[in-house]
Amino acid sequence: MNTLVGRRTTTLMLGVAQTLAWASSYYLPAVLAGSMGAELKVSSSTIFGAFSVALLVSAATGPWAGRAIDRFGGRPVLVASNLLFAAGLAGLALSSHVVHVFAAWVLLGAGMGSGLYEAAFATAVRLHGRNARGVITGITLLGGLASTVGWPLSALLEEVAGWRGACLAWAGLHLVLGLPLNALLPPPPSAHAIQAQDGMAEQGRAAVLTPAEQRRAGWIMAYVFAVSWFVSTAMAAHLPRLLVAGGATLVLAVSIAALVGPAQVAGRLIEFSLLKRAHPLLSARLATLAHPLGALCLGLFGMQAATAFAVLHGLGNGILTIAIGTLPLLVFGPQGYGQRQGLLMVPARIVQAGAPFLFGLALERWGAGALWLSAALALSASAALLAMKLPLPRTAAGRSRGR
Repeated sequence: MNTLVGRRTTTLMLGVAQTLAWASSYYLPAVLAGSMGAELKVSSSTIFGAFSVALLVSAATGPWAGRAIDRFGGRPVLVASNLLFAAGLAGLALSSHVVHVFAAWVLLGAGMGSGLYEAAFATAVRLHGRNARGVITGITLLGGLASTVGWPLSALLEEVAGWRGACLAWAGLHLVLGLPLNALLPPPPSAHAIQAQDGMAEQGRAAVLTPAEQRRAGWIMAYVFAVSWFVSTAMAAHLPRLLVAGGATLVLAVSIAALVGPAQVAGRLIEFSLLKRAHPLLSARLATLAHPLGALCLGLFGMQAATAFAVLHGLGNGILTIAIGTLPLLVFGPQGYGQRQGLLMVPARIVQAGAPFLFGLALERWGAGALWLSAALALSASAALLAMKLPLPRTAAGRSRGR
């Protein structure tokens, strides 16, 4: 499974399973929250409140899931996530009270914490070590189709069978598609085999950083990932409204906002082709500048540059999704990757849960000027990455110490 064919198989299996996982959880409320709230006699914001609880649960679950993947491999954890997704979706379908909705989203949050990108990345690293960068990129390419597939399919299922039937259909897909795909993943190689595959020189790269430097790099990455998820989630929730506040019509704003998804896929294709030999830190630095650059275009040229802003934001967001998986791998190495990745993403999950509400307040107070808040945050992330120390190969480090 350490061959190119093995990596391609892993990419395809995990990528398809990730598309299903994201479509049936993260992208579900956008289509079904209104119908759920109407039938249960609560507001849509209450349903989104339950979704925010799920994000907090996923933050708590992530480190545990990552540690389990480090120890046992990704297969049992991802299979368990399919069962949690199915149980949560079935719970939503059977809900008769808002309390049931919150309980179902707690289950879905546990599934998200153990079954979305961080778990898939950790599984790829556990299987392929430092060779997992291409697999991570491929997973995000396929997972980027989740909204493209999920929103229309959820809408179709709701039209045919109602929102309860849609939830049951997604639950069934986890059992008949997602679970078998994850169950067919190969068992992980031993830690000794991973070390041999990576090579002793590569395996020693993280050791070149002192413990203090490693802690500093970890804090920087946690901050950058949290900022990235805040900006991404804020734009996903409010971009049409932001553009309307800037002077666009609603129809134009929605059509421009729809460009973000294809631009994200384009960003991942750029990472897969033009940037695949570049250092992930360089990719991340460039990606964090894309959103502020788009904001600058809007500030200078007004709504005439709205398309450029949406495309730049999407390109940067697409590349950053990959950097979240590849940068810790390069800096720290594959050993303990799963638990470390789970811990690094805890702040991101927490701020993601509050991003729609907090940026909504900024939008109400400052109108289109709220964009400068997200731009300033993205610039601070770029500055943090510029301050990040790179690990050097042992030979280079040895020469440096010998001088």
